[in-house]
Amino acid sequence: MTERVRVTGPPRHTIAGRTSSRLGDVHEQTELGDVYLRSLLREQLGLALTVLVTITLVLGSLPLVFHLWPGLADVDVAGLPVVWIGLGVLVYPFLLLLGWRYVRSVERNERDFAELVKGSGSAPRDGEE
Repeated sequence: MTERVRVTGPPRHTIAGRTSSRLGDVHEQTELGDVYLRSLLREQLGLALTVLVTITLVLGSLPLVFHLWPGLADVDVAGLPVVWIGLGVLVYPFLLLLGWRYVRSVERNERDFAELVKGSGSAPRDGEE
């Protein structure tokens, strides 16, 4: 005689050899894992390009500023030329702040990615997609 089994929804336990998270998809290099990795890489590349463009625009505009206002190069503040104050003093805090923001954003993306792949691999409940 066969045992009766009542099915009420998707199984809550994992199949032998299969992880309950999406991390297995990433490690096994499935199509879904590739989508997750491409998404993370695209996000990280976008952040890197944003930082690169910001640095290029801000630091690249300094020669233009001194070209458009040549008298600015002759201005001294506390005995130092404005050019040296801009390039020798103000640039470094700007780069440090930009680097700090970039690292925080990258870490946030990696944390979000880790939470995404750690999530349960179960099917969505009724009303969820």
